[in-house]
Amino acid sequence: MDTEAKPSERDRSSAPATAPEEGSRSSRVPDRWTPSMSWRRTAALGAVCAVFVLLLSNYVVQPFLIPSGSMEPTLQVGDRVLVNKLAYRSGAVPHRGDVVVFDGTGSFVQEPPRENPVTGLMHSVAASLGLAEPARTDYVKRVVGVGGDRVVCCDKRGRIEVNGRPVAEGYLYPGDEPSRVRFDVVVPDGTLWMMGDHRGNSRDSRDHLGEPGGGMVPVDMVIGRVDWIGWPPSRLRSLPDSAAFAAVGAPGGGRG
Repeated sequence: MDTEAKPSERDRSSAPATAPEEGSRSSRVPDRWTPSMSWRRTAALGAVCAVFVLLLSNYVVQPFLIPSGSMEPTLQVGDRVLVNKLAYRSGAVPHRGDVVVFDGTGSFVQEPPRENPVTGLMHSVAASLGLAEPARTDYVKRVVGVGGDRVVCCDKRGRIEVNGRPVAEGYLYPGDEPSRVRFDVVVPDGTLWMMGDHRGNSRDSRDHLGEPGGGMVPVDMVIGRVDWIGWPPSRLRSLPDSAAFAAVGAPGGGRG
């Protein structure tokens, strides 16, 4: 009987390492984490977020700070509204009653004011984020007439007429007349007749009747439609569709 003890197989765990032991995850972190590294990461993240917000503002929805009371009571001074820039894509056009933001260069402003390019760029970026007042050529008004419409002020009861139909403008500032300025205009195709809701405190198409363009705003100068009030929280809401123009027919007596 063989009683000699046979050597047992050595436990693999006790075998000497033949390759460098894999380091722990913590060993792959730099030996010293400095505040400057944290600052650089924060700055990079902030830059990425800023670029994303700017792209969103330029192509999808843009915050817009209301600088005056010309659209009261619908929009108050200091409101930050969200302008839907996709509203008029794919061939869509503004409708009567829409509240829109537009560039008034060539219609409300014949020559844009000169400004320092650097400060102008900084102001443009701040305005596109809703942090500063909009450019002096940007306006927010309500569409009252579209291409082909005949807009008249006023009928025997003091109401504005569009294509021969009186418009009950329930959105007007309390106590305001529809207009103290008398006018009778036909809106050229591809343009819009714009008016503020606070008619006694609004410089709009009526004020530019004698200027080149006659106060008409080209459709392609519209930046977007105001769909929501986003700030302050107490004013958070969407802008309702205006039913004031529901009975207005198309030019020539057809349905609009």
